[in-house]
Amino acid sequence: MKDTVFVTGHKNPDSDSICAALAYAEFKNKTGTVDAIPVRLGDINRETNFILNHFDVEPPMLIETVKLQVKDMDIDKITPVSPDITLKMAWNLMRKQNVKSLPVIDDNELLMGVVSVTNVTESYMDVWDNTILGKASVTLENIIDTLTAKPLSIEKSRKTYSGKILVLSGSNDTASKMLEEGDIAICGDRIDSQELCIDKKAALIIVTTNNTMSDELLEKAKENGVTILSTPYDTFTTARLITQAVPVRHVMGTDKLIYFSSEDFIEDIRGVMAETRYRSYPVVSVEGKVAGTVSRYHLISAKKKKVILVDHNERGQSVDGLEDAEILEIIDHHRVADVATGTPIYFRNEPVGSTSTIVANIFFENGIRPSRKTAGILCAAIISDTLLFRSPTATNVDRMTLERLAMLADIDVNSFALEMFKYGTSLAGRSPDEILNQDFKVFTYDDEKVGVAQVYSMDADSIKDLKEPLIEAMELKARTGDFTMVVLILTDIYKEGSEIIAVGKHKELVNKAFNVELVNNSVYIPGILSRKKQVIPPLTAAINR
Repeated sequence: MKDTVFVTGHKNPDSDSICAALAYAEFKNKTGTVDAIPVRLGDINRETNFILNHFDVEPPMLIETVKLQVKDMDIDKITPVSPDITLKMAWNLMRKQNVKSLPVIDDNELLMGVVSVTNVTESYMDVWDNTILGKASVTLENIIDTLTAKPLSIEKSRKTYSGKILVLSGSNDTASKMLEEGDIAICGDRIDSQELCIDKKAALIIVTTNNTMSDELLEKAKENGVTILSTPYDTFTTARLITQAVPVRHVMGTDKLIYFSSEDFIEDIRGVMAETRYRSYPVVSVEGKVAGTVSRYHLISAKKKKVILVDHNERGQSVDGLEDAEILEIIDHHRVADVATGTPIYFRNEPVGSTSTIVANIFFENGIRPSRKTAGILCAAIISDTLLFRSPTATNVDRMTLERLAMLADIDVNSFALEMFKYGTSLAGRSPDEILNQDFKVFTYDDEKVGVAQVYSMDADSIKDLKEPLIEAMELKARTGDFTMVVLILTDIYKEGSEIIAVGKHKELVNKAFNVELVNNSVYIPGILSRKKQVIPPLTAAINR
């Protein structure tokens, strides 16, 4: 069975992050022994949505965390049982499946209790009186099943048996004093004992050792409403087994029932298990239906989720729970940041304009041609990340790779880029929060936590009316997210420059980094196009100073 590996970009994903994840997952599935699944950590922006629709590619699956959950473990797939099954059947099922407990479900398949080995054994140790069948509402079907009995005559109007259980081993005089109407009598082949039971209108007569009853007595039993069964067991065994006809609902645990959801995190259930001493615990699905059982063994044997990071290597930008996962590879074109691994991994980091350039060349280096759709989305990601080579991060490697991919995807690069930018950079109808969070990344420098968002536009003047609401949204994000500074880079693709808006207690670092003066929290800087190459390095230097 192949290991599942999640290929993921960063939070608030841009086109490069999404397309690189999709493409690299295709590469791993074509060349490796893993089941690579592309995933995303946030909503898809307008530009990326345009790209995926244009090339008819399904978006990656959305995940929120890679922390291990109960559903990620190979739990015991135990079929739940009905509350009406007998103790004997429950015991046999537990022995057959080599388990210590069985979940019990109601008519809607929802968990209602748990029957365990302890429940069954305690039923033998407890002193049950001879009216237990009535108290537990034992049915005739349960008695027949438990005693492997053959019906000789059945009174269909009687559903349960509330009388005493009596073994007729003494004289008829003694038996006559004890036996009452509605009782359950266990007897052998003595005709006088059988007739006495019928005359006393016992509710049920169990004839042992495969003995039968004469036609005359069977007819009389039918007239008196008496049910007759014949069991292959002897009298002692029959008397011992009959209480095993009690349904599990009578002994199962229902109070303070401890169970887990398939969505629960392992770190949470570990504490519950440590405080309790059950051998196993039921697991229910989101719908409340029983999915199986989990035990401490599963916690010990649980394997970490495996991930491959693309277009980032910064913990703050990565998936929640990354510390609990196993990182296998990193493919990136950003600075080397703070993601640490326990073992050596494949880390490919190149100073090119797009992670998709690296992914495309991994295909080519291995003699593999990406599918037409994948070649198309890789083209789009390179165009997006390099702003069609207007960005200073663009390299000749990006240009040559794009040319090769464009032939495979059969697209005209310039016309496609114009259409993509026109659709993706439109700010019409978008709220300040949507604009701010479209491509928001977090950077940490010792005690400094800085958030930097970037928005591209073909007409940056269209945002003028939103400037004040944007500043308010940024200030709120700085307060609630404990950022020392929040920066928005509004990039005009055609003017090839950016307006930088900054808020926070250390917003003056923008002045020091770019030798400018913020006016009403903003300043326009010609030639600024790349967050990675032209904004983050000067800010980092200013913070370090």
